[in-house]
Parts: sequence; structure tokens; C-alpha cells
Amino acid sequence: MKIDAILLNPKDNVATALDDLEPGREASIGAGHGFVSLRIEERIAYGHKFAMADLEPGALVIKHGEVIGRATLKIARGTHAHVHNIESLRGRGDLEQNHGQ
Repeated sequence: MKIDAILLNPKDNVATALDDLEPGREASIGAGHGFVSLRIEERIAYGHKFAMADLEPGALVIKHGEVIGRATLKIARGTHAHVHNIESLRGRGDLEQNHGQ
């Protein structure tokens, strides 16, 4: 079976495309020793992330089992998860500065 994307850690809520994925495609996602299937809802470029479940604004985005950012908009299952709808939480000195205010 051809793998279209990979889920790197069971905690992850985003997968990474291993090919360009077109809307309507039922993607086969390698997850551990098995596979899961997910309908792609918009074009996902090779190497880019897409949501495995609906993520509401403020939800933590997890890849490699680690928090990589926070959703700034709703990210629907099967849609592109990238800088247009995720903000990084790493190196955010402003979060620390405003924490006590």
C-alpha cells in the first residue's frame, strides 16, 4: 500500500504529506505499524502538514509528539495546517513579558 502521509507520533494532531495531495483524495497515512485513512479537503503540498481532526482556535498543534504552535483559526480535518493558521509558541519573549501583566 502506498503511503500518502505520515503521522510521526501517536500524540500528533497533524500529519505530513509525502506527496502532493488533492482535494477529495482518501489519503493513506502511515501511523506507527499501521495505517489510517483521511479525506483530504484542500490541496496539501508535499512536505506540508494537515489536520487529523478539527482544531479550534487556541488548540495546541502537535507534531513529533511536541507542541509546535497554536491554531489561530479553525483548522478543519483534512485541511492545510501552516503559518496562515498556526502561530509558533517557541521563542516568544512577548508571551513571557506580558505574562505578569
